[in-house]
Amino acid sequence: MLPEILTDIPGPKSLSLASRLARVESRNVTFANSDWPIFWERAAGTNVWDIDGNRFLDFTSAFAVSGLGHSNPAVVEALKSQADLLLHGMGDVHPAEVKVALCEKLSAITFERWGAGAGKAILCNAGFEAVEAALKTAHLHTRGKPRIITFAGGYHGLGYGTLIAGGMAKFRAPFREQLGELAIELPFPSCEEEMVALESALTLALKKNDVSAILVEPILGRGGKVVPPAGFLPLLRRAADKSGAVLVLDEIYTGFNRTGRLFACEHTLVVPDIICLGKALASGFPLSACVGRAEVMDAWPVSDGEALHTTTSLGNPLGCRMALASIEQHCDPSVAHKVIATSERFRSALEAIDSQRRGKVRGIGLMLGLEIIDPTIGAPNGDLAASIILNSLKNGIILLADGPAGHVLALAPPFAISDEEIAFLCQQLGEYL
Repeated sequence: MLPEILTDIPGPKSLSLASRLARVESRNVTFANSDWPIFWERAAGTNVWDIDGNRFLDFTSAFAVSGLGHSNPAVVEALKSQADLLLHGMGDVHPAEVKVALCEKLSAITFERWGAGAGKAILCNAGFEAVEAALKTAHLHTRGKPRIITFAGGYHGLGYGTLIAGGMAKFRAPFREQLGELAIELPFPSCEEEMVALESALTLALKKNDVSAILVEPILGRGGKVVPPAGFLPLLRRAADKSGAVLVLDEIYTGFNRTGRLFACEHTLVVPDIICLGKALASGFPLSACVGRAEVMDAWPVSDGEALHTTTSLGNPLGCRMALASIEQHCDPSVAHKVIATSERFRSALEAIDSQRRGKVRGIGLMLGLEIIDPTIGAPNGDLAASIILNSLKNGIILLADGPAGHVLALAPPFAISDEEIAFLCQQLGEYL
């Protein structure tokens, strides 16, 4: 449904809540001023309602979590039915049966489905925890090799382990003194012409035989919706095979049909050693997973009663049940087909916006990005992008920005986004540009 603006944005209740929150939350968490944020009260499908009764179109899927739609009925029913039975178990001591079912399903939809044998999982809460579990696994599998190859523009979360592995400078700089310099950062290629230089840099980085993991997003998310050449992941697969390094694909953003395939690596038929999943995995519950080939995951020793990597809520029954309901829908081929068809129409509508300040349309599937540029010098225009996001909110559209300069409008809506809703967004963008 198209938004119906009822009051000023943000409304009085949102402004009041922002003031209350500022008194009790770390000031570095929620950005707030007289124009931002709105406070969500409920959501369904592609729509969000704030505490003041305003309805918004969500083109973010709440950080790419709600691809199946906000408050997806099957996922909500799974949550309710599980809540009647068991809210919390003892994940690595006395687990719930549903944890077993989820681990089996994760193996089935990844390595078994790819013809690579069984997969084994470590369940986690946040996406960065899954990446950290993968890096620990790689370290054990390679018998203690310390270095990690990462790529410019990559984003793997903000835990210390993932910051050690690299990431955007603004997130690492305040904590540099506490971070080991273990990452070898290589350029992320955006075109075929950059592949030759990358291959040389990759060969050099692996020459000392001290790399445990090659960690990469198949498509850059927060880095600006950058799609690499088709030969990129196959190159990394060959390099990992030759060197013994573990190929870790961070599909926390790209997984579960966001790109028009169940997993983005399937566009190039590359099978990783480990895949990290999260966000849309449970369609609204904080759950992530590090899933790897059994041979690689068995680098961990058999538990002696004290797990080396666990959390209090590992295998939470609510999250596991929601994930199973979510995965069942994602495995329906019609979901991927819908994403591809909608993406083609969405891209065409964006490319039809007639403005010199509209740059390229990036991305694939419903993981799209619209460059906002300064036409006089052809440079990124992050200030205009920020202004568009603010004006869009006042017109009932929720957007975010990506890219090092914050100039790429991130467009990752729920898969059920309609042509009418896409047209409404593009009309608004045309007026702002």
